[in-house]
Amino acid sequence: MEIIPSNNLRRHYVAHAELLSGIAAEVMASGYWINGPRNEAFCRAFAASLGVAFCVGVANGTDALEIALRALLAEDASGEDRREIVTVANAGGYTTTACRILGCTPVFADIDPATQLLSIDAAIAALGERTAAIVVTHLYGGLVDVPGLRAAMSTAGYGHVPILEDCAQSHGLRGCGGAAGAFGDVATFSFYPTKNLGALGDGGAIVTSRAALADRVASLRQYGWARKYEIALAGGRNSRLDEIQAALLSGLLPELDRANARRVEILDAYAAAAPAGVRVVRSPHGSVGHLAVVLTEDRERLRRDLTAAGISSEVHYPILDCDQPGWAALPQRIGPAGLTASRHSVERILTLPCFPELTEAEQARVCAALAAFEP
Repeated sequence: MEIIPSNNLRRHYVAHAELLSGIAAEVMASGYWINGPRNEAFCRAFAASLGVAFCVGVANGTDALEIALRALLAEDASGEDRREIVTVANAGGYTTTACRILGCTPVFADIDPATQLLSIDAAIAALGERTAAIVVTHLYGGLVDVPGLRAAMSTAGYGHVPILEDCAQSHGLRGCGGAAGAFGDVATFSFYPTKNLGALGDGGAIVTSRAALADRVASLRQYGWARKYEIALAGGRNSRLDEIQAALLSGLLPELDRANARRVEILDAYAAAAPAGVRVVRSPHGSVGHLAVVLTEDRERLRRDLTAAGISSEVHYPILDCDQPGWAALPQRIGPAGLTASRHSVERILTLPCFPELTEAEQARVCAALAAFEP
């Protein structure tokens, strides 16, 4: 029995082999591999697809988070007075990693149990005088109601706090009257190969419609330069999206909506097949099916049944950020609403195969295994 994989990048390459090989050969032959016209072209096209004014390519999604947060911190006239970042604890540690690099304190807000996304009420409760920013992660490809969050923040007296959207799992996601990445002050993307829009290596981007913020981000991603060899901003680094990856992403961008639609078809099929006691995680505001995550009270038995049926599964993510052993001695804070939903969910989430090249036959096998499960 052939094992159904959680993902298969080889299939992705084969489906686009002629396009991708031609693009790579053309870029290599050009002799222009860093900070060139293909990077500029992709950033323009990607910004336009989101409806934002500026896009700055960087080396990866974690660099994007760090640089974007650093740029927001540099805007805050209070300096060291505000160094707390409100975020969730269930999103794999990437925002918390950026916080640690910057010497900021993560403040963990709880999630909505049905969507596994940031709870607006919990986020508002976690805000305070020391809040520098709030990071909204569109986890699993599900949309957080960022306009609703912004309205609630303004009502609570925190309208000045910037919102950073973490869109590493939400390329092409639309809802709430716009696109994920266009609602906040700034947004970050990863183009890691398994993403909805993935490169053939690492890559990332920072997007915004604020010109001054875009200029600061562009400077920080290249040493803090104002111009070549003149460092105007402290805290800069070397983080570039290379020309080959940018060109490959430009080639794949027109395919994004079709690929997302296929992912959503898979989610729909799983939801229809799932028995009582197994629930597919969805956002009512929109989804692009980056991951197909289900909740069940007996995860390990479901996982055993799937394995017996030749179906791979994963857990995204098995340890909350606040419980990571490597960070145990570092500052952190749990928001006043606690983490009841986060802690309940981390023992019950399971990720099923979901990628555009999953075959109809494989989808049917997963559905059959789900339907046969008796919670």
